[in-house]
Amino acid sequence: GFRVLFHGPSGTGKTLTACLLGKYTERDVFRIDLSMVVSKYIGETEKKLSKLFNKAANKDWILFFDEADSIFGKRTNVRDAHDKYANQEVSYLLQRIESHAGLVILASNMKSNIDASFTRRFNSIIEFDNPDTSERLQLWKNYLPPVAKLDKIVNLEEISRKYNLTGANIVNVIQFAGLQTLEKKSQTISSEDLLKGIQKEYEKEGKMMRLE
Repeated sequence: GFRVLFHGPSGTGKTLTACLLGKYTERDVFRIDLSMVVSKYIGETEKKLSKLFNKAANKDWILFFDEADSIFGKRTNVRDAHDKYANQEVSYLLQRIESHAGLVILASNMKSNIDASFTRRFNSIIEFDNPDTSERLQLWKNYLPPVAKLDKIVNLEEISRKYNLTGANIVNVIQFAGLQTLEKKSQTISSEDLLKGIQKEYEKEGKMMRLE
């Protein structure tokens, strides 16, 4: 098998990259919904994961675990029975992933939260950085729909330089500004609506920054 860790801030393209790998290699990508796997009952998580890996055995699938640190977290010192069984879950996962013959991709916003036993066994660890100014400008140009008209005072180069946004942030800003434009029954996306959208993205991430 082959094990890969994608790590980096939210919205930088980890899930998109996993999907594109599937498209490029013409293989099915199965995104594992951890909320459907993790159970508060002792032994249930291992049972569900066992079914998953048994089903994926000998099939040419890509298994993609998003937000993997929630289930592949660091083992802790055993203080009670809960810690003991939580550590057993991590050990079981380590065993199954290592023995799985296919490609397994784990994605995490926080590499430091992944148990060291997992990180030592990754064949490849890939960091996803926030886009730089030129990449942000390209993302703005790519995501703005061809039919969209921008207010003449909108300067995408300046917006790209001033506001440190991810690809996901930029999509959200464009969707917000587009809906505001439709509500006004206008054909032109205003600078004001774009800035409001950027402000909303900053606020969601706790960045209380005054927009100029």
